[in-house]
Amino acid sequence: MGTHHKVSLAVLAALSSMSLATAEEAVPDNEERIEEITVVGRSVSYANNATSEDMFKQQANLSSVLAAVDNLPGVLINEGDTFGADDWSTSIVIRGFQVNLNEQQIGMTVDGIANGNSNYGGGAKANRYIDTENVKGVEVSQGTADIASRSHEALGGTLNFTTIDPAMEQGLVTSVTAGEFDASKYYVRYETGEIFKDTFAWISLSSQESSDFMQQAAENTRDHVAMKIISTVNDVALTGYVSYDDTHEDNYQRIYGLAQYEQNPHWDQLTDEWTGVPYQDQAYRRGWSTLRENLFAYLQADFSVGAVDVTTNAYYHDNEGRGDWVPPYLVDVANDGDAGHSELVNGNTVFGGAALGQFYFVDRAGNQLSPIEGCASALTFPYGGAGAEYDPGCHEQGAIPVGSYRHTHYNKQRIGFNADAIWFTKIGEFDNTMRFGIWWEDYERDESRDWHKITNSAISYDFNQTPYWVQYDRSFPVDTLMYYIEDELDLGLARVRLGAKKFNVDIAKNDNFDASNDLDVNTDSDTLLSAGIVAPLPIEGLEVFAGYGENFAAIKDAQLERDDTDLRFIKPETADNIDVGFRYASPGFNASVTYYNIGFNDRIQFTSNETSTGIDFLEAAAGGYRNVGGIESSGIEISADVMLTDTLSLFTSVTVSESEYIATIGGTGTQYDTLADAQAAIADENNPESSLVAVEGNTVIGTPDTMAVVSLDWAKDNYFAGISTKYVDSRFLDIYNSAEVEDYIVSDLYIGGFVENLGQGIDELEVRLTVNNLFDEDYASTIAPGAFWIGAPRAVAVNARLTF
Repeated sequence: MGTHHKVSLAVLAALSSMSLATAEEAVPDNEERIEEITVVGRSVSYANNATSEDMFKQQANLSSVLAAVDNLPGVLINEGDTFGADDWSTSIVIRGFQVNLNEQQIGMTVDGIANGNSNYGGGAKANRYIDTENVKGVEVSQGTADIASRSHEALGGTLNFTTIDPAMEQGLVTSVTAGEFDASKYYVRYETGEIFKDTFAWISLSSQESSDFMQQAAENTRDHVAMKIISTVNDVALTGYVSYDDTHEDNYQRIYGLAQYEQNPHWDQLTDEWTGVPYQDQAYRRGWSTLRENLFAYLQADFSVGAVDVTTNAYYHDNEGRGDWVPPYLVDVANDGDAGHSELVNGNTVFGGAALGQFYFVDRAGNQLSPIEGCASALTFPYGGAGAEYDPGCHEQGAIPVGSYRHTHYNKQRIGFNADAIWFTKIGEFDNTMRFGIWWEDYERDESRDWHKITNSAISYDFNQTPYWVQYDRSFPVDTLMYYIEDELDLGLARVRLGAKKFNVDIAKNDNFDASNDLDVNTDSDTLLSAGIVAPLPIEGLEVFAGYGENFAAIKDAQLERDDTDLRFIKPETADNIDVGFRYASPGFNASVTYYNIGFNDRIQFTSNETSTGIDFLEAAAGGYRNVGGIESSGIEISADVMLTDTLSLFTSVTVSESEYIATIGGTGTQYDTLADAQAAIADENNPESSLVAVEGNTVIGTPDTMAVVSLDWAKDNYFAGISTKYVDSRFLDIYNSAEVEDYIVSDLYIGGFVENLGQGIDELEVRLTVNNLFDEDYASTIAPGAFWIGAPRAVAVNARLTF
């Protein structure tokens, strides 16, 4: 019997026992458990939505906190792993803006505090700060967003993840989740109740593990500890939060093109067994790893001074981690001559310098061996095969294979301070609200790369603890200051607002081996304006809104990694956002309709070192960057939340959009007035732009033109259930629109029930079954240039939660 059948039977048995318990307790019919209707938007002058409790029920407790956001209009979340245990393959798309390995164009905050970037190398998405069970909700501000958003990545909006507050009464919550692909999670949260006067807290611990959905070879683990405290002292409301997250993820590999996918749509070309052939073992899944530790804490004070409400907080974040690969050779860095390679001897370390070459097989004396002359390699996997130097069959008997375990170390320490004030006053007879505030942050990101000899490449991927080469070691100090002011006047017939903000961002690169590679750049923004209006209409509950906002993304420290970086060719990215829409709110029915138009300028393009022919392991940066033009994005977002009956609710959202590349900009920073001018420059072989291809009018890579969601959620007496279905249109794999992945439809199902007052101090037992990708749809997940990750198959999980 399959795992998902066993899990299903276990849940059905639990629900049956609940039926008996419910009958014995004779719960009256009118004591129905009905979920509160979703608020599809706050009454502000820009588009915004928030998650509902039902959206979290659609996801297993094993899932990352990102998964619940996927149903909101304009939002696409793709995760290469079933339960989100692979940051490498995770992406977010909102209105043509993206967060993935290549781009970070969407802001992310935790309780309103900056997350410290969302990139793979040194960044941290919200799932590193918050456990799924500790999430209060997620607020999505598409496009224009709130002027006070703490992010210099928020070109296309902001995701704000909020944490639950402590309960007023003492209690204990325990939860156990089991799922397919060797997945399990154990969670406990203790609510202290009132520990001192007006002081309440909770502390939670969780531990989870899972494997990959292809071969069950990965060893994914995550341990998370968090605590939150609230207190009121002399009319000052204090809030403190701290979390520690320790994660080990074995990655998935992208699929290079449709032909490879059609050959086998269920395998990403990583292997589950060590073969002893280094060229083949570079694709060993457990050698593709992401290790991260994140410690995050903040202390916040809310108080009033006369007619001014003030919020201040200070925060600290320490991010430490590593990214692993297994190159199929040792790098010659010591120039040992005829004495044998010192790289083979544990304890010898070379700091910096250039690679002198690579060697693949040695004799017992440590001398490099060459392949048999004229031998044709029989290796065909991975990346289409390799030359004779990699093939053990092309070497004499007794040749010893050698390989490396490459570590890229990421460390970041952040400290920051926020202060916001809201001043309530009057101008004449009209209410006036002025907001102003600052955000200051200082961080330093350290990155180094070292190469370790695999102890015995013939038998395992265990490596020597002392590296034979530290390739580079560099630091990136970054100082950020953002300040804003906004005034909103309530004229009765409408509320109008006008605001401005500015970023001052200083970034530097300090090469700890070679000071001649040091760089620094000032990446300040212009004054960024915003304006908006919200006006009630004659129909009660209906309002019209319009907003304009100028958004900004500073040059990122990763864009300074390459030693040959030319800052003349990189400018900060900017976006002009316009939202116009209607919003309706009433008991039993909420809806919003938004039209948006965005002009995105100076888009920075990333070129990865990982291609279909293999990985450039020796490149001292993840890739290269340059400004390549802009994007124009427009569309309509519709969402509605309807209570169909006392027990059944419907949520639906539809997004129809068009995101296209506009200007073509070459490597020298030249922007062409017309497409014809750009094409002429490209046609000229003597022109530096000749290697580029004009893409004006092409659809933005990875963005669907249409998305739609329909969710039905039911709750009656002690039972609840729901099903949600999302349609995602086809998406292009490259900026040239030469290949695209098919559209797909994915459904998620949940069913559960609860029993109250079981005795022995147990207030409630709840059991919930979730089935993600119910119909086992094959689809493409995250898109990368010329490649994509395989979408996760059907996955069943069951959760049992006890409340004391």
